[in-house]
Amino acid sequence: MSDMDLFDDTDLPADDEAGGEGTSILLSDPDITMIELQAVAEALQAPRLSSGPTAEAFEAAFAGYLGRKYAVAVPSGTLGLLYTLKAYGIGPGDEVICSPHSFRETVHAVSLSGARPVFADIDYWAGTLVPEKAAAKITEKTKAIVAGNSNGHPAPWTAFQELARTHKLALIEDSTEAIGSRYKGALVGSFGDTSVFDFSQPFPLVCGEGGMVVTDDIDVAVGLRRFRAHRLDERSSVVVSMSAPYQGAMSDVTAALGLAQLGRLEEILEQRHTVEHLYQKYVQSFEGIKDPFIGPDVTEVNWFLYVVHLGTRFSKSSRDAIVDDLKVEKVESAAYSAPLHLQRHYFDLGYRKGDFLVTEKVADRAIALPFHTHLSEDEIEFIVATMKDASINVGAGAAIY
Repeated sequence: MSDMDLFDDTDLPADDEAGGEGTSILLSDPDITMIELQAVAEALQAPRLSSGPTAEAFEAAFAGYLGRKYAVAVPSGTLGLLYTLKAYGIGPGDEVICSPHSFRETVHAVSLSGARPVFADIDYWAGTLVPEKAAAKITEKTKAIVAGNSNGHPAPWTAFQELARTHKLALIEDSTEAIGSRYKGALVGSFGDTSVFDFSQPFPLVCGEGGMVVTDDIDVAVGLRRFRAHRLDERSSVVVSMSAPYQGAMSDVTAALGLAQLGRLEEILEQRHTVEHLYQKYVQSFEGIKDPFIGPDVTEVNWFLYVVHLGTRFSKSSRDAIVDDLKVEKVESAAYSAPLHLQRHYFDLGYRKGDFLVTEKVADRAIALPFHTHLSEDEIEFIVATMKDASINVGAGAAIY
């Protein structure tokens, strides 16, 4: 989801600090080839630049990729979730259970809908929402559960599906971080009643800004399209005009880039796996950090950033010092993440430090390292070696759990 406060372009270092000309190794770098450039060039020469046939082709291809009946292209994952909540009739007076730990602030869409975000804590290893902890938060006001595949790691979807069925709740799958990951052999995006994707940087499939919502429910799909925008041929429709649209569609230029990237997705993910294996090769020699965890029933994980967790002897300030040392060496990295319940907006809703101890513990000691297809083995070796040296400066801890 784009335009969020937790960890996106607004939080990355400025050009003169780390993220621009002074940075040798970037946190993310989109995999763009002549295929994408040609697709965009053709889209720019078409008689229609705004949402049209190319956006519809992208929707059809994405629905086919996941085996879902309907896909609706949106400007961002955040707006996609907002449209979804509106399509389910969720708004003021309702509660939505979600995680305080996320790359993108999914929860902003809950607030924008007028509903109240109700947080539940995460699993320490996987970083995903815990079904039992979510169940404890269900009240008569609860209308939906938004569970995410954190940093590409699938949530325990079988348990969430049962929980949603038992309490007759909408199960919304936040797959913004996890395209291509699999749980029990099935692709993420196929587990929620409705699932939301985002195509902004630094995700594997990048089309500048954009997203996709998928569902098998025709009523939800119709609602999504009505809240997104009204077609010109619907201007006189009494039924359609009952809802005021947000005028938030995806342009054909953006869709052309997304469609080209979707055609290369398996290639991009395979190259990212190669980078992941190189990281694991060097991380294993460093007892002060652990490489990402893969839980039971998880068939495949496609990380969107390479996130490592420091030992318990490290503090939040020492984590920040390591990020600073990496910046000095022209390596872009970032703290992962700032818990939502500790951000000002959610303070105003009554949340305080200590409410979700697992989320806070993970957030204090996690660092997102550069992760994209253009990284070389020498660069990865340098990144990990720099982290080792930086950990010595702040006092390396052996205990990593």
